[in-house]
Amino acid sequence: MNAQSATARAPRTEPAHFGDHLREWRQRRHLSQLDLAGDAEISARHLSFVETGRAAPSRDMVLKLAERLAVPLRERNVLLVAAGFRAGVSAAFARHPALKSARAAIDVVLRCTNPIRRLAVDRHWNLVSANRMVTPLLDGIAPDMLAPPLNVMRLSFHPRGLAARTVNLAEWCGHLLERLHRQCEATADPE
Repeated sequence: MNAQSATARAPRTEPAHFGDHLREWRQRRHLSQLDLAGDAEISARHLSFVETGRAAPSRDMVLKLAERLAVPLRERNVLLVAAGFRAGVSAAFARHPALKSARAAIDVVLRCTNPIRRLAVDRHWNLVSANRMVTPLLDGIAPDMLAPPLNVMRLSFHPRGLAARTVNLAEWCGHLLERLHRQCEATADPE
């Protein structure tokens, strides 16, 4: 086996340094270096140097580029750490007590939308909260399907979940898969 074919079969690894991460996000957003440099108000040459590791970005530059690329907050931490800086937002931030009022507001909105079925899910489509109109929809569903964490995608597609009850299953699943595809493209979340 030659070196080229061994490289072609090597498993994909996580980018090693900030420039690799930046390039991955820029390509994911279908931007050229020139486009991103213009958006970030830096020279294309400097951006090229940052991507290749010939120049080190400042913390502000990392955050500015991440903002222009619409990188999710969780992934901005990856960029910061790869560039040699401390992470900005803790992964536990969503569970922080200061967000208790935000979670309470979500529950109020869900309650106020009765009789329309409404639910709130996390980034992995696990049920966080639902209004009382969702309960009748779940009557008769296999108990193991409703065990926490209740994943709404799994529940929607599974034959022992809601799939057997959904009249327009093909259209509904198409809609859900399109949303999931857009979410994966936007966030690059490996989960």
